[in-house]
Amino acid sequence: MPVPIDHLSPPTGQIADNVVGFARALRAAGIPVGPGAVIDAMNALQLIDIGNRADVFATLEAIFVKRHEHALIFAQAFDLFFRAAEDWKHLLDSVPLPDHAQKKPPPASRRVQEALAQPSMREEPQVQEQDVRLSVSDKEVLQKKDFAQMTAAEIAEAMRAVDRMRLPQAELKTRRYQVDARGLKLDMRRTLRRSLRTGGDIVDIQRLGRIEKPAPIVALLDISGSMSEYTRLFLHFLHAITDARKRVSVFLFGTRLTNVSRSLRERDPDEALASCSAAVEDWAGGTRIATSLHTFNKLWARRVLSQGAIVLLISDGLEREADTKLAFEMDRLHRSCRRLIWLNPLLRFSGFEAKAQGIKMMLPHVDEFRPVHNLSSIEALVKALSSPVPPHHRSLIRSAA
Repeated sequence: MPVPIDHLSPPTGQIADNVVGFARALRAAGIPVGPGAVIDAMNALQLIDIGNRADVFATLEAIFVKRHEHALIFAQAFDLFFRAAEDWKHLLDSVPLPDHAQKKPPPASRRVQEALAQPSMREEPQVQEQDVRLSVSDKEVLQKKDFAQMTAAEIAEAMRAVDRMRLPQAELKTRRYQVDARGLKLDMRRTLRRSLRTGGDIVDIQRLGRIEKPAPIVALLDISGSMSEYTRLFLHFLHAITDARKRVSVFLFGTRLTNVSRSLRERDPDEALASCSAAVEDWAGGTRIATSLHTFNKLWARRVLSQGAIVLLISDGLEREADTKLAFEMDRLHRSCRRLIWLNPLLRFSGFEAKAQGIKMMLPHVDEFRPVHNLSSIEALVKALSSPVPPHHRSLIRSAA
């Protein structure tokens, strides 16, 4: 348990222990803190009044917080790590703290509490080494474990693994050109201008190549009761790839369609998911796939499906009102995008058969039919999104499903 910061005395022993422990807690909570910043913090604390909690807060914040979105996490971690003693409360009440230091956002505070509760914050180094040796086999089990069967601790670990995933940039060739020494098109204008420097005696061939951009990704996530656990984990995956790919659009649907693309752009993953949850009114409710797809095709398809977008449909396909309208909307969605990938957690069962009426109507209109129930399936999706699609790919995927 860290020593209360208001009881610290000038000797550097206690100050160093508290600063190092606090830096470890910040790193575990997601704030990058290097050894140089720790040394700067120790030196700065020698120049201020240690008994003034507001001064200590402002000093450590100025050194450890480099991004605006980390300020809330820092404030919560500071409050939990340095607990004031009872006899100092009357002094602390008279010291005004910054506004963001007084706030305790639930998403960030939950992650900070988990970081402070980690064994590495209170156990001996020998125990830590043993945990590292055992973590390899634990990760292998976690890779193949179903999201719906995970405990709260395992879900938290899976979320951290998903946050570390990065989607390689699967490039999509456009119709525009740029200067490229290995390009296949002759840049006549630049070639002639270069030749004027030598009076036409030496012709320096200049070439152009097609501009390549990452294909836009559009995700349609089912938030019905049977899909709740899988959707939350996949939202973490989408948040992780949003930083690398700016063109990521995310829609949640149950009984209605909700655009949460702007909410998912929050820097902090917990804040982003909390914002997504607050934006929808039908989380863990019923499912109306046909109605939701109709809304998407009518209002959003032309806006987000341009330039060869890849659509990820995450749903179990258990539609309440399966009719010809569902098949029509799926076909319309399929024709509007470059590639339609259906991710269904029901594929985790080895004996899965497309017997439900909704699944039968949706399956003929997808390019790929993949599982999405554990970390291994998400890693397989990452590889699939980064590879080109062969001409006969659709028939192979449909026959395999």
